[in-house]
Amino acid sequence: MNISNQEYGELAKRISPPSSMAKTIPMAFLIGGAICTLGEALLNMYGVIGFSQDDAGALTSMTLIFLSALLTGFKLYDRIAQHAGAGTLVPITGFANSIVSPALEFKSEGYVLGLGAKMFVIAGPVLVYGISASIVYGIIYYIQTLL
Repeated sequence: MNISNQEYGELAKRISPPSSMAKTIPMAFLIGGAICTLGEALLNMYGVIGFSQDDAGALTSMTLIFLSALLTGFKLYDRIAQHAGAGTLVPITGFANSIVSPALEFKSEGYVLGLGAKMFVIAGPVLVYGISASIVYGIIYYIQTLL
């Protein structure tokens, strides 16, 4: 079946459900803001308990990652994302979701070839680019300090 780009665009427009920006933008703002507010509350709570600022930040990140993975495992993160749209892409929770989702989807193929091999299908390119960019930046910074 060969169709032109224009025909494909018309087909996609017909089949895709309409989105109401008047609804999705405020929901993304509210849910994303709620995730960030939860992060700030956790950070403050860990500080009050007596952790240093660095330790409280690490614990906050770990807690948000854990909650995101847990909600993804119970298929609740996807339900929230249906209403929040981009609001659930707050970097740390969205990244955790992008790793856990493929792992759950392919776990039936086994732990090594399913879960292990497919876990980074979505997040893998981000990791590769981030690590590669940081290495290049590090080399440039090192050379700059030598001059």
